[in-house]
Amino acid sequence: MLFTCIGGPGHLNPLLPISRAVTDAGHTVLWATSASLGGLIKNAGFSFHQLGSRPIARPGKRGPLRVADAEQSDKEVRENFARRATRVRLPLVGSLIRDWKPDLVVCDEFDFATMLTAERSGVPHVSVLVSATGLQIRPDVVGEPLREIRAECGLPADPDLTMLGRHLRLSPFPPTFREPQAWRHGTEHAVRPPLPSPAGPLPDWARVRPDAPVIYFTLGTEFGMESGDLYERLLAGLRALPVNLLMTVGWQIDPAEFGPQPEHVRVAQYVDQDEVLPYCDVVVSHGGSGSVMGALAHGAPTLLVPIGADQPMNAKRGKELGVGLELDAVTATPADARAAVSELLAVPTYRQEAERMRAELAALPGPDHTVALLEQAGRVP
Repeated sequence: MLFTCIGGPGHLNPLLPISRAVTDAGHTVLWATSASLGGLIKNAGFSFHQLGSRPIARPGKRGPLRVADAEQSDKEVRENFARRATRVRLPLVGSLIRDWKPDLVVCDEFDFATMLTAERSGVPHVSVLVSATGLQIRPDVVGEPLREIRAECGLPADPDLTMLGRHLRLSPFPPTFREPQAWRHGTEHAVRPPLPSPAGPLPDWARVRPDAPVIYFTLGTEFGMESGDLYERLLAGLRALPVNLLMTVGWQIDPAEFGPQPEHVRVAQYVDQDEVLPYCDVVVSHGGSGSVMGALAHGAPTLLVPIGADQPMNAKRGKELGVGLELDAVTATPADARAAVSELLAVPTYRQEAERMRAELAALPGPDHTVALLEQAGRVP
């Protein structure tokens, strides 16, 4: 089975556990992505094929806060994912499928080049949803470029985008979190992501203040470099609370930028979510699907401060379901952050609703069911 994804870790992470389940069931897996994800894939123990050349690495510098509105986010999906990246990746994926001859191709829901190539090659394919609400992939957003590219590829016209509905789609999200107004297409099966590992001993940073709540603050892996002073504003409010606080800022930002911190505050570049979330009372994040689902998988309420992509949709849905609160990234003050987290800690219904989402996730069919679905889709014995 060939696994591919486009984009960053947020597109990779929902697929990695599925590829692990497939490997554990005795099937051969090859991962093919951009060079930037190669290290994560190899560290997970998979064979890796690089699609395209490695981009030139340039030193990063944190830029001003860039909050995308709905129109900008739709344009990013349409022009970057559906049009430009699809055309770039078509020959790369095409040559790999011709050479490797997989029985089944599994890709993320934004990887249109892989879907088109699999269709053109007659290879069964499955897509995995990576956006929790389901609102980003819509006919009015991706329809025009996909119709153009289908014609360029010599594929039959597909005015209703049934190409996105003729194959199995796996959703590692609680069905309740999926937005009711999302475009429903294809055979969608909700499957359980990996269950959280049992919590080990409490980390040192989480017990500086004995019996105090534990707060985790992250802006994910993609948006920290376009966050302006958002880290500083939220940090100023959170560290004034009687809590133990961990803030992670990503590999491109030096924690020393934030100066000395009180003993109960730790600022780090990266800490694996599995090492943090079991102890969290509240998660503060930008609202990426991975961050939101990580919090809910542990029954933790969440404060969402969206910047772009699917984050505003996740924040809106989280508020509707009562699992968290939302702040405006542009106007949020330290006092706003402090008040919001104080409310999440004090009002039990937020945790109760988050635990309801955790129970819904845990009740979904597990890895054996996922593997069986893939074997059936690929007609793999």
